[in-house]
Amino acid sequence: MIKSAKHRATVICQQHGKVLLVRKAEEKWTLPGGKIEANERPAEAALRELFEETGLDSQALEFLALHEFDSRPHHVFRVTVPEALDARPQNEIADCRWFSSVDLDKDVKKPSRKLLELYFAEGRPQQA
Repeated sequence: MIKSAKHRATVICQQHGKVLLVRKAEEKWTLPGGKIEANERPAEAALRELFEETGLDSQALEFLALHEFDSRPHHVFRVTVPEALDARPQNEIADCRWFSSVDLDKDVKKPSRKLLELYFAEGRPQQA
């Protein structure tokens, strides 16, 4: 029996022209997100993962698209958070940091880099 890939919820979290990336200890940077649990909608998973990884809580979530990377479907959302809210690493996350487009480099995981190229070009968030 072929096991289907778990769907993932991925969040492009923006604040003043920068995007939030997270990483586990000794790993590359990635966008906040994770697996969608049973009986959970993609938007619920996106908000849960964002909160679990960064402590940020927002209801202003915008669905962008469904993308597939390495046979894994990613439900991609965007949220803009006010400057007053500060992201802090939570649970398995060792670090989180705001990046401008010029700061993004090869230390970012490939699926996240591709999504950022699509939705975060030239240092400014693109409108969907």
